[in-house]
Amino acid sequence: MITAIILAGGTGVRMNSRTKPKQFLELHGKPIIIYTLEHFENHPLIDNIVVVCVSGWQIELENEIKKHYITKVKKVVTGGETVQMSTYNGLKAIFNESNQSGESIAIIHDGVRPLIDKKLITDNIEMVKQRGSSITVSYAIETISSVDDDGKIVKVENRDKARIAKAPQCFYMDKLMEAHHRAQSEGINWMIDAASLMNYYGHDLHTVVGSNYNVKITTPADYYIFRALFEAEENSQIFGL
Repeated sequence: MITAIILAGGTGVRMNSRTKPKQFLELHGKPIIIYTLEHFENHPLIDNIVVVCVSGWQIELENEIKKHYITKVKKVVTGGETVQMSTYNGLKAIFNESNQSGESIAIIHDGVRPLIDKKLITDNIEMVKQRGSSITVSYAIETISSVDDDGKIVKVENRDKARIAKAPQCFYMDKLMEAHHRAQSEGINWMIDAASLMNYYGHDLHTVVGSNYNVKITTPADYYIFRALFEAEENSQIFGL
């Protein structure tokens, strides 16, 4: 069984939207979260979807899911206080129904990262089957550096070897749940993504390269980038540009 766990639990503080969370902002009458869900709905390898939703917006989300004929969503659960705990809530909602022999796969993705495609989802699934994990990355196109507490650069990374970790991120479900249980027993709940959690506990992380356009819509500028890229793709299909 392959389950997509879609994280849509953020409130969108940096988006400065006063009316609704960022994942419910619309483009051409459709919320961002629906654009994201459609990629997994239409992918033949995805068996079901769990959406982790910001508190108070579950009914709104369920209505949008029905309106746009998203049929693979089996559960909508409430997000946690951190990304790590939101991921755990989604994983927990489906884990007992999965094949716990080690064959079930969880593919974790951000609800506000809609500019993915079928190939990227497939590549992640194939990589986890081959190597045990899969993290979507993009090439670093600017210099990556580490700084100390005073802001002084202490290390400049080799850009040829640097990668920006994004989503989707894909793991065998039992291994990911084991890491979450271990983290909770140790009082750890602040990991920013599944890759960080699995790396912390010594798991090898293998990568697939995705597009630099795979943006996470966090700020108003991100939204306008999404709109421009989406409309450019639409125009290329309609007008053959």
